[in-house]
Amino acid sequence: MKKTLQLSLIATALLSQLQATELTLAPIEITSTAIKTDELKSTDAVEVYTQQDIEKAHVQNVYEFLNQQTSVTTLPSYGNPFSQLIDIHGYGSSNGNNNVVITLNGRKLNNIDNAPQLLSSISPSSISKIEIIKSSGIVLGGNGANGGVINITTKQNNDKNIAFYLGSYGLTDGSFFVGHSDDTLSLSLSGEAQKSDGIRDIDDQENKDANKFSTATFNLAYTPIDEIELRLGAMYSNFNVIYASSLTQAQYKEDPKQKNSGSYPSVHQLFDTSSASAGISYFITDSLALNLDAKHEYKTSDYQPSYGLSSYIYNSAKFSVDYKSKLFSFSAGYDGFYGDRKQTGVLTTRDNNALFAMSQFNFGNNVIKAGYRYETVSYSHKDSSVDLSQDNSLNGIELGYNYAFSEEKSLFASYAHSYQAPNIDNFFSTTYPPPDYSPTVSFNQFIDPMKANNFTLGYNQISTINKFKISAYYVDLTDEIYYYKDLSNPYGGNSTNTNIDKSHKYGLDLYDKYIINQKFNVVLNYNYVQAIIDEEQQNSDDYAGKKLPGVSDHNAKATFSYLPNSYATLSLTQEYRSEAYAADDFNNNFSQKQDAYYPTNISATYAKDNWEIFAKINNLFDQSNGIWVQDDAIYPVNFTTTGFVGMKLKF
Repeated sequence: MKKTLQLSLIATALLSQLQATELTLAPIEITSTAIKTDELKSTDAVEVYTQQDIEKAHVQNVYEFLNQQTSVTTLPSYGNPFSQLIDIHGYGSSNGNNNVVITLNGRKLNNIDNAPQLLSSISPSSISKIEIIKSSGIVLGGNGANGGVINITTKQNNDKNIAFYLGSYGLTDGSFFVGHSDDTLSLSLSGEAQKSDGIRDIDDQENKDANKFSTATFNLAYTPIDEIELRLGAMYSNFNVIYASSLTQAQYKEDPKQKNSGSYPSVHQLFDTSSASAGISYFITDSLALNLDAKHEYKTSDYQPSYGLSSYIYNSAKFSVDYKSKLFSFSAGYDGFYGDRKQTGVLTTRDNNALFAMSQFNFGNNVIKAGYRYETVSYSHKDSSVDLSQDNSLNGIELGYNYAFSEEKSLFASYAHSYQAPNIDNFFSTTYPPPDYSPTVSFNQFIDPMKANNFTLGYNQISTINKFKISAYYVDLTDEIYYYKDLSNPYGGNSTNTNIDKSHKYGLDLYDKYIINQKFNVVLNYNYVQAIIDEEQQNSDDYAGKKLPGVSDHNAKATFSYLPNSYATLSLTQEYRSEAYAADDFNNNFSQKQDAYYPTNISATYAKDNWEIFAKINNLFDQSNGIWVQDDAIYPVNFTTTGFVGMKLKF
């Protein structure tokens, strides 16, 4: 299979007719926020990726695009490829996803428990734009927007296409998108189905960690009169995944494909989610609008053999008054979210209610942003023996300034006071008592919300051949949330969810896209981060001065593209993430560290008229990669060479 893929790449790259395609760069408008601006005038550090960027990357899912093309880091959640851990600005592999707000067409994908946002439910073929706003977004994004906000919007156009590909280890995928857009009606229907026979063994009969998923999305916007827009949306996703357990370091080095020899060599998860949304906008004038959106989601998650079934109901509503003019823009309103999780005999809920106001002033070369959010978070927990509740009141602030030296250069500075109210899993501890070591979950305690002060200073330079961005940031944190694991008694003991008293982070983000000429271009994304614990003691452990585990100092991605003609593109992407302390190593003294991560990926595309063929090889040099949790507890991820070839047809 590998030889076939390599030959396909070479053949695609050599398809000739050496004609140059005109390539130019320009600031891209940021459209997912209530107050629109563009990259050059933004008061925040932002990254914007278009439909064309996503299509050219030929990724299997959104996680892969984020990890290979952006400053965001993702890793399969202990081996689960459909539910991955996400981090921006050094909040760690364990808690990073709780410190990033992710929205799809304005609907938050964050969960009330510790489950990562389900980005595998979004087919890459349906995406119009991905916008990443770093160390900001608390006013409109709300609880958890400490590392930042990732806003994903789907297409509203007349595209119609189908795509399919076949890959190694029994990988098959098919997707479609059908869109229609005119002056009064915009609608789209998209779907995707994927399956893999698996790579790792899960038993002695050579059964594999097979997986499959399917997703479908429908969106409609109707304008019966110029002053009214009506919106409807629906989404369904299902996945069935088996993921293998951890290996010792000796096993990992010998063969990362082998099974775990413990009591639970694999976990089987069945997951379903369905959601419906409705909205209306009333445009009072060209400058003033009222917006109301409501959403409902129901989902179930069944972990076998140990945890059983959990069911979730999420309801949310958002109302805003939006005003925009050349000099001044304003958005204010209400944002509410109500979620509950039901397990056998246990009901745990989290309700969020918020008021927000965001404003932006434009005068001459200056842009000033100011915003405020007041949010209450209420919890309740009921089972056969307890009935508990807790309320928190939280405040979010954003201030920003941008000065444009010219049409190509700008300087910006921003401040954000953000917060993270605990998710409901933070109130529980899990122990594994002998003799059978089956997990036992017990109520832990209510813990304090985290609060952060974020400072960012940056510079943008965008010309027709070069897009360059650099920013430095500093974050001062109080009560950063983490799970203290009592390593002296790993099956029980004093392990608990709690807070780090004081901590801080700082770093540097650099992005550069340079068009060397009409045949060659290069994109570089580099991030440096330090995440330091200042004050924290638990039992005999003193973490003062230690680094937060699971955070790499250096994260870099570079893509070199060659366009031999107007139809063909050949791209080489190199990823690098430096070593880090294992996820549980708060004392920074384990004998094993998280290894450096550096896969190499190559892709080729040939597109002409209404058809396209493509091929891609991930981890070209068969680099072993894994997630270190403790010594001899390693979850292999992206640990072997994989690839696929496929075709897209446009109508």
